[in-house]
Amino acid sequence: MKEALTVVLLMVGSVFALIAAIGVVKMPDVYMRMQSATKATTLGIGCVMLATAVHFQDTAVWTRALLVVLFIFMTSPVGAHMLSRAAYLTKVPLWQGTILDELEGRYDTEDHELDASPESNTGGA
Repeated sequence: MKEALTVVLLMVGSVFALIAAIGVVKMPDVYMRMQSATKATTLGIGCVMLATAVHFQDTAVWTRALLVVLFIFMTSPVGAHMLSRAAYLTKVPLWQGTILDELEGRYDTEDHELDASPESNTGGA
């Protein structure tokens, strides 16, 4: 039973990692690439680390695996957000199929602060 669960978790983690790699290659702009890479990779690493913990069945391994998963879950979204924000502020172009840029006109060009009011982008409508 342990081996079957380990294999299933490794396969699921590998599929998520493959999806992340395909997303990085196929997505049309940096923002979509960042999204596909962080979500799929986070799930992939989580499954692989869980498979490691199940396979070794040791408290020390479980602790390390859970700490790795916790670290990845906490840092990956933050890192992706910071990279995407830096890309947006340096005016990396959006994909030409993008319908709406909700941040357009909401960033102060001096201090890069986000204006919290949605009316600033729509003219109060």
